[in-house]
Amino acid sequence: MSRLQKKFKEEVKSALQDRFKYENPMLMPVLKKVVISMGVAEATKDKNAMQDCIKELTLLSGQKPVITRARKSIANFKLRQGQAIGTKVTLRKKRMYDFLDRFCNIVSPRIRDFRGFPLKCDGKGNYSIGIEEQQIFPEINLDEVKRTQGMNITFVTTARTDSECVELLKQLGLPFKVAE
Repeated sequence: MSRLQKKFKEEVKSALQDRFKYENPMLMPVLKKVVISMGVAEATKDKNAMQDCIKELTLLSGQKPVITRARKSIANFKLRQGQAIGTKVTLRKKRMYDFLDRFCNIVSPRIRDFRGFPLKCDGKGNYSIGIEEQQIFPEINLDEVKRTQGMNITFVTTARTDSECVELLKQLGLPFKVAE
């Protein structure tokens, strides 16, 4: 069992129960999955760009990413239907908790000028973060990076409100900005 998963079962559940007073323990929000996605705009020009992103995302997540393809053609973007435009990986269970643990304790402090993540969720209990460069992850070898590549990380929870989602992620260790 992951260190963060153990913390969730022993500490976070009781803290959420004290804060929100759930009548039924099944109403308590849990983290369902973490989705990491990269849009690769250079894939149309450079054939190796997609392979580099797949390799980096595999190093970060510990599993092979899926290639996302364009659903329809858009002439202004020089995009054809079925063309590879990005990669994504969905983490669940042990890998999800391991990634979140590394992200909170190792990666977040390495972000330049980092003062915490904003408290804004999507309104349905999910939280998304956009990262501008992949060099903040210690798994990535900086000598092999040819171009900086951003990514989106989405934390999908069973929370029904934003306050439940933020409290759950705060208890799990995600650093948020302090409200002033």
